[in-house]
Amino acid sequence: MPRLDPSSKAAFLSSLLLTATIGALGADRAQAQDANQLTGDWGGLRTQLAQKGYQFQAGYTEEAAGNTSGGTGQYFNGAGQLMLGATLDLEKILAIPGATVQFTVTNRNGSNLVDAAGLNTLQLVQEVYGRGNIWRLVDFWYEQKFFDDALSWKGGRMTLGEDFAGFSCDFQNLTFCGATPGNLVGNYWFNWPVSQWGTRVRFGKPDSYFQIGAYQVDPRNAENNGFYMGFSDTTGVLIPAEVGWKPTLWGMAGSYTATVWYDTSSADDVYYNSFGAPLGLFGGSPMLVQGRYGFSVHLQQQVYQPVADDPVRGLSVFLNITQTDTRTSQTDNQVAVGFQYTGPFNERPRDVVALAFGRTQLNGNYVATEALQNAVNPGSVVVQNTSEYVIETYYNIHVCAGLDVRPNFQYIFNPGGVSSAADVGVIGLKTVVNF
Repeated sequence: MPRLDPSSKAAFLSSLLLTATIGALGADRAQAQDANQLTGDWGGLRTQLAQKGYQFQAGYTEEAAGNTSGGTGQYFNGAGQLMLGATLDLEKILAIPGATVQFTVTNRNGSNLVDAAGLNTLQLVQEVYGRGNIWRLVDFWYEQKFFDDALSWKGGRMTLGEDFAGFSCDFQNLTFCGATPGNLVGNYWFNWPVSQWGTRVRFGKPDSYFQIGAYQVDPRNAENNGFYMGFSDTTGVLIPAEVGWKPTLWGMAGSYTATVWYDTSSADDVYYNSFGAPLGLFGGSPMLVQGRYGFSVHLQQQVYQPVADDPVRGLSVFLNITQTDTRTSQTDNQVAVGFQYTGPFNERPRDVVALAFGRTQLNGNYVATEALQNAVNPGSVVVQNTSEYVIETYYNIHVCAGLDVRPNFQYIFNPGGVSSAADVGVIGLKTVVNF
């Protein structure tokens, strides 16, 4: 029988209470306000502050999940994130043209179904979980735009995915969420909410651009000190470069980006030891190799628009492909494809139905090391001999401005990349509140 483990019971019940309470509130307000936030315009105060250069953000995301199959048992868990932010338009505040400061903090809470139920998946089934149930400084950066936004410089405490290889987090499985390099090499490409010192220069307009950046690589940024801002354990610099094109084709919006990166840090080889012999046969310390790299492509395009005067409604498709280097990565390739249809019913123009398919691939060199270890000492390791495949579908109920409730279902084949592992089914509920 499904059960709530003690560590997650409160989090799961709170997620249901949050959904029910806010859902009832939203239903009462659905026709009462048209702002993008649940709390509206604060009687005009929010607009007045924005006109003076002050914008504030507050949001909460809760992801409840329970496995219907797979793992060591059936559990329900809840994980959530509170976000607080402020954007300062320095042109309005201090008369500095094109200047902006962003400050954002988060607090994560709850527990992880993958751990609780022993699912052993390569990708999280609650993407909002991770990097510690702590407060974190996510953004503290300055951006300066020049020449009518033809040139932009940004620097400070930043997250990689907010500028490079970006993708939405509408789905609940991590395979379909955020900057995908972080899904494969999260030990040095740190996505939200982990920030690091960084800088980015962009040339061109936001809809057609080239940009390049440089970001600190320091494992301590991902540890449980969310306000660490030091350099003591810095191992190198991650340098991403990206070209982007966001056209309107046949009246429909698209987004096309290609990103490459190189990390100057040294890293452990997954196959060879320090003497150049196979680790799986001879053991020893891994060979230290210089540099880590990869590329990522994100394509998204609206392909059908049923109502000409409502460009939001319609069918959009996406394709994400990420490849990392095979010397140092345990997972080296991820492909995701899917669609999202906004406004499936005339009376529900902002609801969304979606379906996605994804594959996360184990690096063949890493698998070979596991196979050799198992040959030398049978049963010592579980050989991850295949890829992990994920299907997720959801229906997003747009309750009102600022509130979306998103029941979803995930099915995971070969969890952990192990062909003999039982497939995993997960029922989820994602609630997104923008105050």
